[in-house]
Amino acid sequence: MRRLVLILALLWPLAAQAVQPDEMLSDPVLESRAQALDEELRCVLCRSESIASSNADWAADARVLVRELIAEGRSDAEVRDFFVARYGDYVLMQPRVGGVNLLLWAAGPLILLLAGIVLVRRRRATPVETAPLTAEERAELDALTRD
Repeated sequence: MRRLVLILALLWPLAAQAVQPDEMLSDPVLESRAQALDEELRCVLCRSESIASSNADWAADARVLVRELIAEGRSDAEVRDFFVARYGDYVLMQPRVGGVNLLLWAAGPLILLLAGIVLVRRRRATPVETAPLTAEERAELDALTRD
């Protein structure tokens, strides 16, 4: 266990942000906005990483583009909309709730609710009455079970 902790402690600095010093804006306020947006935008190549933590060339280009848009005076919403217009809602690390996404957000709870309804109905259903076996059927069943 100690070795694992030691390895994680040594590798922790490697998990630093992928933003290069030459990509950063000189204004700290604008740079903090850009870094926040970098965390909100997904790298379309890596798929599970934000552009802030990705080392892919596309992510580096996207980080530069975010900073260019901010330097032009665009708001955070306008920068997000710029990327969504080109890559769809998938580019957002937290997709918007609305439209088709609303159906996806609601699908899990709806399926769980429907499964619960089905289970409750099955328990409440009365068992089907079956006629008792005739003497001839009982003898045939006994003959089959002896073999």
